Amino acid sequence: MPIEERGDAHLITHALAKDTLSKLRDVETEQVAFRKGLVKLGRICGYEVIDGSMETEFVSIETPLAETTGERVKGLDDVVIVNVLRAATPFVEGLLKAFPRAKQGVISAGRNEEAGMGDDGTFPIEIDYTKLPDITERDTVIVADPMLATGSTMCAVLDHVLSEGADPERLIVLSAVSAPDGLLRVSEAFPDTDLLTVAIDDHLNEEGFIVPGLGDAGDRAFRTT
Repeated sequence: MPIEERGDAHLITHALAKDTLSKLRDVETEQVAFRKGLVKLGRICGYEVIDGSMETEFVSIETPLAETTGERVKGLDDVVIVNVLRAATPFVEGLLKAFPRAKQGVISAGRNEEAGMGDDGTFPIEIDYTKLPDITERDTVIVADPMLATGSTMCAVLDHVLSEGADPERLIVLSAVSAPDGLLRVSEAFPDTDLLTVAIDDHLNEEGFIVPGLGDAGDRAFRTT
């Protein structure tokens, strides 16, 4: 199973995930290819979540020739995917190929860049819109955001996800690229959350961006500046 434990996080080491992320990092990858790459990476990550986190059960199957025993994944109907707008939209599109029956929620959250990064390494977060489905104790909740930098946005999002007393069976934060600072901050604030990422990069720069990173995922996917 290509998922490895790395300190505060679990790292997806699937060869196609690493290949796709390398293409996303490349400054020469233009908008359409970048967006399609995020979709592909989301699909791969979704399959890895299924393989590494979900149980299977044996079932009886009648084929055209005989009765046999098959194996099915349990809990595919009990998945909630939370899209952290806007950068996660193509990432979530890929996740839905792995979890086509998932309930979906959206949270529009972003840094107040004008306020700047505080001395504690966090940003003030503005949340403009929230729409979440009911979350039950049977659910696996996947909060998707391609970039986990300072952890400020993710902590604010998780506060909203859990604010109504939600107590899912499992809570997963899924990112493409993460910084050590953000992983540590989220793991300390939400110790029962599983942090899953494709890469853990070196550091954050003075503006709070991941280095080497892949730039602003939202801007590159939607061709904004």
